[in-house]
Amino acid sequence: MASNESRRISDLGTLKAFGHPLRMKLYRALYIARQATASQLAEQVDEQVSLVSYHLRKLADHGLIEAAEGPGRDGRERWWQPASKGLSFHDEDFSDAPEKVATRAAVGRLSFDQHIEMYRRFLDAYRSWTPPWRKSSFASEYLARLNPEELASLERELHEVINRYEEQGRVREEAGDTEGRENVAMHLYGFPFRT
Repeated sequence: MASNESRRISDLGTLKAFGHPLRMKLYRALYIARQATASQLAEQVDEQVSLVSYHLRKLADHGLIEAAEGPGRDGRERWWQPASKGLSFHDEDFSDAPEKVATRAAVGRLSFDQHIEMYRRFLDAYRSWTPPWRKSSFASEYLARLNPEELASLERELHEVINRYEEQGRVREEAGDTEGRENVAMHLYGFPFRT
């Protein structure tokens, strides 16, 4: 990844470009792989290479991914990598016009739908995972009474913890500790609600 920081998306064009179901899946798959070709990603998302290449170029046009250079690349196939450690969207960047509000909401719903689908696939295949994976996986719901500042502080602390574990895992994997490693999804939501 070119940047070790998360990228804040604040323009409508980039948000719309990212807000396509296949592009979201490709971005997630590329983030996990760190570097991949269109052919490799096409296998993961079960789509034609030409279609995947098109959508990768659209993501690159908006700076969300970039061409990757690495050892052993002979130039016959283009390699891609995420341009940042992650992406974030903030309400204040999309609250000044109805189209922006609607687009941000649509992208949020699409992302949430994909999170649900990932968790459903896990539940459907639950018994195929080894006992240690079944024991360590979790789903939790916490209900608290907080004010906006406390919720924002909670988010920052959770991100720090997750980033620490993600970095530890990457360092250990790069050092050769690959035994038993799997991709792990963690979806966190913090939002107010009324009963």
